[in-house]
Amino acid sequence: MGARSKARKRAVDFLYEADLLGTDPVTLLAERVGSPDVPPVNDYTVSLVEGVHANRARIDDLISEHAEGWTLQRMPAVDRAVLRIGLYELLWAADVPDAVAIDEAVELAKGLSTDDSPRFVNGVLGRIAVIADQLRAVL
Repeated sequence: MGARSKARKRAVDFLYEADLLGTDPVTLLAERVGSPDVPPVNDYTVSLVEGVHANRARIDDLISEHAEGWTLQRMPAVDRAVLRIGLYELLWAADVPDAVAIDEAVELAKGLSTDDSPRFVNGVLGRIAVIADQLRAVL
């Protein structure tokens, strides 16, 4: 697993934990960075958590619009975290190709969630990828 893949996994962990605790993921991250009890946190993990947090309202709106038959609250928390990171990379991370953002999110879903989650994550991000250029133009 590459450094960025590991960073994405770690970002999912932070977003997932913050979601379950009902806390701000950036605050949670800040509490952990530099702690002797926690392994060092990759800069890309920090970038992902901060980026998702800064754009969360728009990210959640887009996920809700394109997750056919699912509300955000009904999704497993890990799927929400994976989708948030995938969508952040898809629309805001200029150095990540669309296909890579989607593939990495699908791989995270395969390793962390239900058997149906990879297909679900792929479907939601794939629908958004079709209009990604239009969305980027208005972000």
